[in-house]
Amino acid sequence: MSGHEEEIRGLIIDELKPYADELWIDSLGNVIAVKKGSRGSGRFMVAAHMDEIGLMVTHVDERGFIRFAPIGGWSERILPAQRVLIKSLDGKNVVRGVIGSKPPHVMKPEEAKQVIPMNNLFIDIGVSSREEAEKLGIGPGSIIVLDRDVVRLGNPDIVSGRAFDDRVGVATMIEAFKALDDHEVDVYAVATVQEEVGLKGARVAAFAIEPHVALALDVTVASDVPGVEEHEQVTKIGKGPAIKIMDGRRGSGLIAHPAVRELLIRTAKEENIPYQLEILTGGTTDASIIQLNKEGVPAGTISIPTRYIHSPVEVLSLADVENAVKLTIGFTKRLTSEWIKENLKRKIK
Repeated sequence: MSGHEEEIRGLIIDELKPYADELWIDSLGNVIAVKKGSRGSGRFMVAAHMDEIGLMVTHVDERGFIRFAPIGGWSERILPAQRVLIKSLDGKNVVRGVIGSKPPHVMKPEEAKQVIPMNNLFIDIGVSSREEAEKLGIGPGSIIVLDRDVVRLGNPDIVSGRAFDDRVGVATMIEAFKALDDHEVDVYAVATVQEEVGLKGARVAAFAIEPHVALALDVTVASDVPGVEEHEQVTKIGKGPAIKIMDGRRGSGLIAHPAVRELLIRTAKEENIPYQLEILTGGTTDASIIQLNKEGVPAGTISIPTRYIHSPVEVLSLADVENAVKLTIGFTKRLTSEWIKENLKRKIK
């Protein structure tokens, strides 16, 4: 969960360490791996966030029922009746629980028709007192995630699970970093922390790296489901990674740098990689804060189309992930000192 990325950080370090020329953890918890380029003629930052949305214990009542607060952007309608995992305060124990609410048959008719507010939900861990919960190490500050495994659906290329936002971006970044062997620029692969709560990790990492160009690797909305008009679907799963044009409400997130966007499109065409163009009128990625670093950074985003984002049953296509890896590698190989000079600030007089 955001701010508590210790376990996933260890796995990422294990994956990157054999392939990195340099590797470190910064003071906020970002993992930064560097692979030197053939000419060292520029700094290219690739960011993918390792945190996921979660919940935090705020109170345990005398009967052992737990109240909680959200960390990140939850839809209240999906939380009732979910299984959860709660980590003890000392980090040594994980306790299973379920999210409960007042039974519908004792609700007033108007209550039964409404989405249950989060402050009316609670977690049941099967104990009968606050003291029992405390003996398990559960108390205010304990972190909570939903309990769900990754599974293949009827089409084995289509998988479902929690936290694809943005573990799939991290996986894409790692596989691209491993495969790079012929690139001119220095590549900084950054697994960022706390993206879901304000793009915090990417902000400080970009300040330290001072990249000349940057990409974020993240998920995007695929609303290619019944009841959604085609023009509202944003992207479709199985049709290739998405090259972002714009995100955020009214363009308040990232407006992709034209040169970065066009190089991504050219790469996809030259390497026969299927792709989609993405305009997302809500939500954003690490790229929107990286582009504002110091004097400005030309930035773009490669997105993995994903259904049911911020739920425990996110759905995506593994083929889209493989093609996102290829697109990341191809883009990196096309970054040259000449391209960077042409697309950074240019003195006119």
